[in-house]
Amino acid sequence: MLATETITIQVTPEVAKAFRSASESERKKMELLLNLRLLEVTRTRKPLEQVMREVSRSAKERGLTEKILQDLFRD
Repeated sequence: MLATETITIQVTPEVAKAFRSASESERKKMELLLNLRLLEVTRTRKPLEQVMREVSRSAKERGLTEKILQDLFRD
């Protein structure tokens, strides 16, 4: 198991509610995804805005829509 540390980040009330109401396994998945994205952003020499555009484009290409994202956070 990887060593981890706790950090505090600001999120919207919707995101906070969705995270708190998620199952333990879903929270772990969200934490892993966030960890990977933060690692990607901090290790790249690209501007943050460019990385965000690439992540957004990649998600859309894989079929992630705003509605699907909202549904994921709603569950």
